[in-house]
Amino acid sequence: MKNSELIYQLLCEDVRLEVGNKLSFMGVFQDIYVDQLPVQLPRIAICNHWRGQGQYLSEVRILAPGKKAVVAASTPSPIEIPPGGYANNVNFFMGPTFTQEGEYTVQTLLDSNLFSETVFRVTIVNQQGTRNGEEDLGLLN
Repeated sequence: MKNSELIYQLLCEDVRLEVGNKLSFMGVFQDIYVDQLPVQLPRIAICNHWRGQGQYLSEVRILAPGKKAVVAASTPSPIEIPPGGYANNVNFFMGPTFTQEGEYTVQTLLDSNLFSETVFRVTIVNQQGTRNGEEDLGLLN
């Protein structure tokens, strides 16, 4: 594979391009806490920040627990990393629905080859702010 490195991947509610080619990230998260399932979120944005060089086709998909069902998938989009430079690739998923608790996987592909996987959890939290079946230890506040 060509020379590329995924420096970071952020999951958030929205990404905006600001003056000076700066990115603003709103609602950054590592996990999703909900009071009931299924839940449909308005949108999820996944931003990949690449370093290296080369031209690629990038794809991102979100897989349900067990990695058998696809929750959301992007269409392949071209990215170009100039020599010694970097590139940002942002994918927006409108209205993804999560139907079960557990570990969801974000897969990032370059040129149709799996490049990286990251995991986030979807967890039901009751009105007292605790996970179902757990007592409140102040860990979710």
